[in-house]
Amino acid sequence: MCGGPTGNPKLSLPPLGSQLNAKAERSVAKAEGYRPDIDGLRALAILPVLAYHAHLPGITGGFVGVDVFFVISGYLITRIIAREIDEHRFSILHFYERRARRILPALLPMIVAVLGLAAWLYLPGDFEGVPRSALAATLFASNLLFFHETGYFQIGAEAMPLLHSWSLAIEEQFYIFFPLLLIAVGRWLPLWRIPLVAGTALASFALAVATQGDSSGIAFYLLPPRAWELFAGGLVALGAIPAIRARWLREGLAAAGLAALLVPIFVYDRFTTFPGMTALAPVLGAAALIHAAPGTATGKLLGLGPLRWVGLISYSLYLWHWPLIVFTEYATEARLAGWLQLAVIAASFLLAWLSWRFVEAPFRAPGRFSRPTIFAASAAGMASVCAVALALVVLGPWPQRFGPEVGRMAAAKDDFSPYRARCHDTDGRGLEPCVLGAPNTQPTALVWGDSHGVEFAYVLSRMAEARGASLIERTHSSCPPVIGYQSPTDPSCTRSNQAVLDAILADPRLSTIYLAGFWESPLYAAPRTMAQLDATIQTLIEAGRHVVLIGPVPPNQWDVPRHLARLASLGRLDGATGRNRADITPAEERIARVANHWRARGLSYIDPAAVLCDARSCAVLHRGVPLYFDHHHPSVAGASLILGEAQEMAALGR
Repeated sequence: MCGGPTGNPKLSLPPLGSQLNAKAERSVAKAEGYRPDIDGLRALAILPVLAYHAHLPGITGGFVGVDVFFVISGYLITRIIAREIDEHRFSILHFYERRARRILPALLPMIVAVLGLAAWLYLPGDFEGVPRSALAATLFASNLLFFHETGYFQIGAEAMPLLHSWSLAIEEQFYIFFPLLLIAVGRWLPLWRIPLVAGTALASFALAVATQGDSSGIAFYLLPPRAWELFAGGLVALGAIPAIRARWLREGLAAAGLAALLVPIFVYDRFTTFPGMTALAPVLGAAALIHAAPGTATGKLLGLGPLRWVGLISYSLYLWHWPLIVFTEYATEARLAGWLQLAVIAASFLLAWLSWRFVEAPFRAPGRFSRPTIFAASAAGMASVCAVALALVVLGPWPQRFGPEVGRMAAAKDDFSPYRARCHDTDGRGLEPCVLGAPNTQPTALVWGDSHGVEFAYVLSRMAEARGASLIERTHSSCPPVIGYQSPTDPSCTRSNQAVLDAILADPRLSTIYLAGFWESPLYAAPRTMAQLDATIQTLIEAGRHVVLIGPVPPNQWDVPRHLARLASLGRLDGATGRNRADITPAEERIARVANHWRARGLSYIDPAAVLCDARSCAVLHRGVPLYFDHHHPSVAGASLILGEAQEMAALGR
């Protein structure tokens, strides 16, 4: 995440501390060409990331700070490698010694602290993923782990205290091959160094753009689509951009670079397709600042003392802020807000300074630890953390820390359809329709919906199987069964829905169509979407199909299995209750209006709230069984209760 093999070589700490080995640091700073504006640029990278993760208002695109760090890192490290190669003194051993000094001393204690806190705080269903991520983070492979675990079946990001280590993994993977590339080019094709690096960067950028709409996480987590951001800084270091001599032009380019970096922080949001084309602004802005800022008004602004200080501690601040936020939100079961936001941010800065002052700086001070000592300590530290993480991986959820009732509640996170991975389209891959129910029978029904339809499809298929029938599941994440709906996060939704409708109309044997969606989602609340749902139902009814509309399942403000497990650990499970009924009334009324419009034409309406809620609140537990497997998806038990009760109501004419 942070730039440079030794980061910033000038280790003087502004007001909060004393210098360490000041004479040696000054000599290193002079040799490396210390630039205070780059420390300021680091501050502009870490502060938006911190603000975004802490949910400070207005910082909706703070995630672009990581991309700025990639550019800084690419610039600083390429500058050092290229200079040493040109001077015939580059050493792979020395390079990795600097990386070890820079990265490991602060990283390993943070991972150990995370393992300890998770073992103490995390419930069984949440704990088992932490040792895996600790092992991956120690081996700089966490981006691969998190890419592999993308999906509904994994713990949400709010319970992953090492999720932020993906960016460190990308950097270290980049620095496995990049020095070798520069060595090879310097030896055999020295005149082609810039064209070859630029060509590789363009290929990486093209891959990023090609995969930017893929919701599987390829463009986000994997090195090939991310490498161009590090190459962008590297090209600046290699002199790919001519020096700008005109003062006015440097001032203008630096100011434009600052604007290109800052605007996305306030304009982008979680619905922005990112990274890819949208990453150009912060990446090119950072590159422009690195190239043009020295000596300009913008450069002087970046070199101000407070920004330099934040830049100096930025690596440790990045390491500590995310676990603090995750553990605090986990313990309180709520997003950071108010005084708790300020307390966590202050604690992040305090831990970052302590880490910088007593861990980072001593290991980075020249001459304080020899190369053999650094390598031996690094190997021992990594081996120890890996051993502890592996031991905890073997323990799995480690339910012995809690009573059996806690484990039973936590286990509800796995109460989803056994066909979810095979049948539910999570990233627009265009999966083949799944036939569920009695084997070797012609399906007579189809469940069409988003992720809320999956468990309903499974329960309905079991009902169908009991009477020798089958049905088809066609579910697509964040894509309601609405013709014409355009998803802000998945462009494949519109054509996927059209394909489902075409398949229904082409097969008259599909006599019953179930429509299910996360109708409580604000993305579905627009009058246009309700009009499109109305038109979709009309098309199906006019085609002679019996339409069954499943209404909104009441969502909750916390993860239900986790919440119930915590209540069980405190002996307060009897008082478990869910969402206030009044909170879900608007969505109920929207869908009910559409349903009532078509009841006379044969539409059947299943209202989950009528089953789960009384006049005041909604249930999350029924006869000791959790009704959700996360915040808002009904578990198999929840879907069974809703559908079973709905059938009873229909039989009684209610």
